[in-house]
Amino acid sequence: MSATVQFNARPDPDRELVDIARYVTDYQITSAEAWDTARLCLMDSLGCALLALRFPECTKLLGPLVEGTVVPHGARVPGTQFRLDPVKAAWDIGCLIRWLDYNDTWLAAEWGHPSDNLGGILAVADYLSQLNVAAGKAPLLMRDVLTAMIKAHEIQGVIALENSFNRVGLCHVLLVRVASTAVVTAMLGGSQAQIIDALSQAWLDGSSLRTYRHAPNAGPRKSWAAGDATSRAVRLADLTLRGEIGYPSVLSAPTWGFQDVSFKGNKLAFTRDYGSYVMENILFKIAFPAEFHAQTAAEAAVQLHPLVKDRLDQIARIVIHTHESAIRIISKHGPLNNPADRDHCLQYMTAVPLAFGALEAEHYEDDFHQAHPVIDQLRERMEVVEEPRYSREYREADKRSIANALQVFFHDGSSTPKLEVEYPLGHRRRRAEGIPLLQEKFRRNLATRLPAARVEQLVALCNDPQALADMPVHEFMALLVI
Repeated sequence: MSATVQFNARPDPDRELVDIARYVTDYQITSAEAWDTARLCLMDSLGCALLALRFPECTKLLGPLVEGTVVPHGARVPGTQFRLDPVKAAWDIGCLIRWLDYNDTWLAAEWGHPSDNLGGILAVADYLSQLNVAAGKAPLLMRDVLTAMIKAHEIQGVIALENSFNRVGLCHVLLVRVASTAVVTAMLGGSQAQIIDALSQAWLDGSSLRTYRHAPNAGPRKSWAAGDATSRAVRLADLTLRGEIGYPSVLSAPTWGFQDVSFKGNKLAFTRDYGSYVMENILFKIAFPAEFHAQTAAEAAVQLHPLVKDRLDQIARIVIHTHESAIRIISKHGPLNNPADRDHCLQYMTAVPLAFGALEAEHYEDDFHQAHPVIDQLRERMEVVEEPRYSREYREADKRSIANALQVFFHDGSSTPKLEVEYPLGHRRRRAEGIPLLQEKFRRNLATRLPAARVEQLVALCNDPQALADMPVHEFMALLVI
């Protein structure tokens, strides 16, 4: 029998690529809430990045690949003196933002952290702004950065609404690479056709496995994976603008396309057009540097702390009522091997604030864990139970709750109240309560790295929306050099 001869007509680009490219080039952002929230996201992400510089396991990964490399108009890495090419600068900025699991979050069928895209956006914007000024042209403004942030958030978040990459074993940083590729290609001057070509390259790369996020293999790669993804986006954008062609049916090609190879033959599903919905509804991590599915459990634990702190040795069992995603992703038993393992363990993130009344980045480190055996003793007494309503309302568009309830039972038969927290402090429903605390978090994080006068200058600038939007990017980035 002879083999079937394939018809080699080049197809039109997949509609999903076209829709993203048209959104990036044509959509005008009119939502005041989106602009204001983007400004808060910028502040929070930069604060998280500077705080991460306190941790040697993070800083060892930063800087040029070849020591002493000089890069004309190199992009600055906040909190350092590094000036790097945009690809490595994107890697470093993305790594810093994500290292402590403290930046913003999006939860849907897929989850992720859309401010991870800021690595590529800031690196390219800083480089281009300096290059333009050197050529006598106008610099990029921080308004351009905020625009790219809103659109990157939207691309990543809308794809995530109905498409669960985690259920097929793939890591959500694929969506960082896709979103960053789209906006960075546009920032570099790419046409709509070039954005489509670059996006095809981003999907062509496929996705890393989620192995490094789950027991028994959880490890620190999850803290630099997004930096790697946004950095790769800058490289793909550059290749496209150098003339590399795209692959138009990268998603839909039978046998060889992403949907058949990596998505179990399922087509990507969409329930809303691209706009500014994601930025308007983004979740901030205000109270705790912790995986978001555990935020409300940690908040409940802090509230119960005064009732249990003097009776820890009398606890018989601790019941956590939670949602399905938390059980699937962060519920763990057995040894926890490193900080990355601990900050993705629901039981650990509940035990620490229950015992100590707080949960901070240092609480995941080996020395803290080893010094306090009570943490693992409490973990061993925990029961995790799915509450169907929590699982249902986690997905409902008008709620998107991330609920947990916590109750402690003692050997004498007494118990604490069952304390339920449905919406975390960083949820849209708690914006009025959360924004002042988010701004204080920004100030506190800046102060870990920058002189007091610079901290106040940046706080004042970021709290003046018009002044921030009008500021040249390279001048803004200069304020973050230490």
